[in-house]
Amino acid sequence: MKLFSTVLKEEITGETFFLCTFVSLVIGLFIAWTYTLKNRCSKSFLITLIMLPAIVQMVIMLVNGNIGAGVAVAGAFGLVRFRSAQGSGQEITSIFLSMAVGLATGMGYLMIAILFSVILVLINLAISYSGFDEDGSQIQILKITIPEGLDYEHLFDDILPRYAGRCSLVEVKTTGMGSMYRLTYEISLRPGASSRSLIDEIRTRNGNLEISCGRPVTPEGAL
Repeated sequence: MKLFSTVLKEEITGETFFLCTFVSLVIGLFIAWTYTLKNRCSKSFLITLIMLPAIVQMVIMLVNGNIGAGVAVAGAFGLVRFRSAQGSGQEITSIFLSMAVGLATGMGYLMIAILFSVILVLINLAISYSGFDEDGSQIQILKITIPEGLDYEHLFDDILPRYAGRCSLVEVKTTGMGSMYRLTYEISLRPGASSRSLIDEIRTRNGNLEISCGRPVTPEGAL
């Protein structure tokens, strides 16, 4: 057969069905494995990435040549909305990639599915390991508790710029029955800057109240 031709003819045979399903599962496993190299995720999400190409492939094979194919494709891509929590950009991209592979294998274009998934995964890994936007990945969350009597607007303007290249106040909330404020900053520490020294300087100004500094925690939404 030609490299980019479909393996499906007039009707689905047992041989083509098992071949398409096998390729879908192998590519799904490949996508899931490469996703774990630079990302943390739940086991259920990995199972989704593995099985989704085969599921979409089955839908397309059943409606192939039917007017309902368009409706089926729209419904398949609508599956992204079944997550209870909004996923990250990487998660959504991986789900769309799995569905695109399923569409290709469902129509019999196995080599296109293989080459497309390999190209997309290699580009993703290259960007992930290249350090592109490395500064954005170093964002930390700084939470400072201060007495209500202090003016928080410019309280730490002379401290934070010396330690953080990027700093923005993202949230202010009351705590301790309204007797204190909790300030939440997004900061990116300068190279060589010590978070301990930063916290020690802040402690002298906020009355030694609670301070926390660390990486933002992204919850693992269960599928």
